Amino acid sequence: MSTTTTTTPTLILPSRAPLLTRTGWGAWLAALIVLCALVPVLNLAVPAGSVFHLSDFAVALVAKIMCYAICALAMDLIWGYTGILSLGHGLFFALGGYAMGMYLMRQIGTDGNYKSNLPDFMVFLDWKELPWHWTLSDSFIATLFLVVAVPGLVAFVFGYFAFRSRIKGVYFSIITQAMTFAAMLLFFRNETGFGGNNGFTDFKRILSIPIATPSMRMTLFVMTSVTLLLFFLLGRWLVNAKFGRVLQAVRDAETRVMFSGYNPIGYKLTIWTISAMMCGVAGALYVPQVGIINPSEMSPANSIEIAIWAAVGGRATLIGPIVGAFIVNGAKSWLTVTYPEFWLYFLGALFIGVTRYLPDGVVGLFKKLKGLKGVAK
Repeated sequence: MSTTTTTTPTLILPSRAPLLTRTGWGAWLAALIVLCALVPVLNLAVPAGSVFHLSDFAVALVAKIMCYAICALAMDLIWGYTGILSLGHGLFFALGGYAMGMYLMRQIGTDGNYKSNLPDFMVFLDWKELPWHWTLSDSFIATLFLVVAVPGLVAFVFGYFAFRSRIKGVYFSIITQAMTFAAMLLFFRNETGFGGNNGFTDFKRILSIPIATPSMRMTLFVMTSVTLLLFFLLGRWLVNAKFGRVLQAVRDAETRVMFSGYNPIGYKLTIWTISAMMCGVAGALYVPQVGIINPSEMSPANSIEIAIWAAVGGRATLIGPIVGAFIVNGAKSWLTVTYPEFWLYFLGALFIGVTRYLPDGVVGLFKKLKGLKGVAK
């Protein structure tokens, strides 16, 4: 009597890719050294008359663009890797900025124009006490919590109902844009306690340290640099894991993912919430360095610009949106000074040109040229 043995097929899963290649780690460390060591030396130690001196304006501009780059990186996680185009990320950026702005307004103390413990705009509106949502605004630890908790909570609640309702594509983009526009109109109202159309400004201290000193400006610059680099590593870790492979599968064929036994809602909701919290952190770093936050920061146009940065640099690359943020905002800083009337035309032409001729963005073009060079050799 013969016995037959059955062999169970083994499923070989792809091994997890390294967080960065050796070249990638070298570039990451080089960026860390340049931003956290070289830039402070060129700004603080090199005399202003030297050709190697880095001006305060240049430092502030790079810091602002790095905050924008964090938003572009967050956009890439949901648009490039998950296929969800959000036109509401400006709201999450502004919510983080307002949370930090409330703390900075409380830090002014009695140094305001009206010499009151209340912010100047509240005294002007004849308010007698702080509204309830300003309760934790005097605590720096609570502010750090609110910077990520408020955008994360708003994103979680919105995403939970949107994803459960199977809203996707252009309909999701329209709803996020409408949410942002509604929030902007709400924050414009004086009775909400957010400063109306003027917002928050005239900041003086952070952690009881004067905010306008060169050392504090450089400290904020270094913190922004480190945050951007760490968020880049976080993005790499997410997309290289099984979680990231499922996100890309959802982007390419969500129905097949469902038939494979995965529930896309949890994956989309998680990356959507993480992306919103990243924008909140970017807004919190942006406000003390720029010195103002008002409802215009959550305008739909700003959210559209975030998508343009990701598209110009190259979606689903992580480094591409960072490059795109620097290219677009660098051009904006130059054109709005030299040719202000042509800036919007340039931005529209850039987006159309990239969409039409460079679907993979600047990084995709670089990879293509690198591949052609390798073939030529």
